[in-house]
Amino acid sequence: MRTMTRSYGDPCGVARGLDVIGERWALLVVRDLLLGPKRFNDLLGGLHGASPNVLTQRLHDLIDLGVVRRRDLGPPARVRLYELTEWGHELEPLLLHLGRWGSQAPSPPQGELGIDSLLLSLKAGFDPARADELSGTYQLGVDGDTYLVRVADSSLQIERRAARQPSATLSTDLDTLRQVIDGRIAIPAAQQSSRLHIDGDEPSVRHLTDLLQP
Repeated sequence: MRTMTRSYGDPCGVARGLDVIGERWALLVVRDLLLGPKRFNDLLGGLHGASPNVLTQRLHDLIDLGVVRRRDLGPPARVRLYELTEWGHELEPLLLHLGRWGSQAPSPPQGELGIDSLLLSLKAGFDPARADELSGTYQLGVDGDTYLVRVADSSLQIERRAARQPSATLSTDLDTLRQVIDGRIAIPAAQQSSRLHIDGDEPSVRHLTDLLQP
């Protein structure tokens, strides 16, 4: 692991942590990789205001520091992905708690939650006491991307990948999902307007509905 050129020079763990993730955009890059790997352009699209040069530098820093790694998929895909290392994934509890804490601050006048922020907010607000009643494996399809959603062992797991044999599936667009999660539209109403489709056995559909709209 390389040493940061800009450092607080303080041996405190908080200061040393900020030496690693304290640069602007660094923690938001980590946020957008928590659910799974992303390509450069997908990362850039979720970081409104970050330039390609800034994102390139931030990824370079995070790779050198051991928080992110680069993975190249071979032919025929030839795609370069960025993903968190095991050490990088250890930031998840901190980010979820920071999200809960930050939600009490004034909201900016413009802007909407991206898909990563939206699903992480769902995870941050999950009540472990409801895990038994909502237990199951589900799949969300949002604007062509697929997410595994699993409730088990008093926790909510969300990953950017397909679920194996989900008991219920829901497909929609990002704007509709935002409205569903923040309560602006009920799932049955979204279904009636053909903005959302949900399939599965009745108990699983009910559990998935209750998870998204407690």
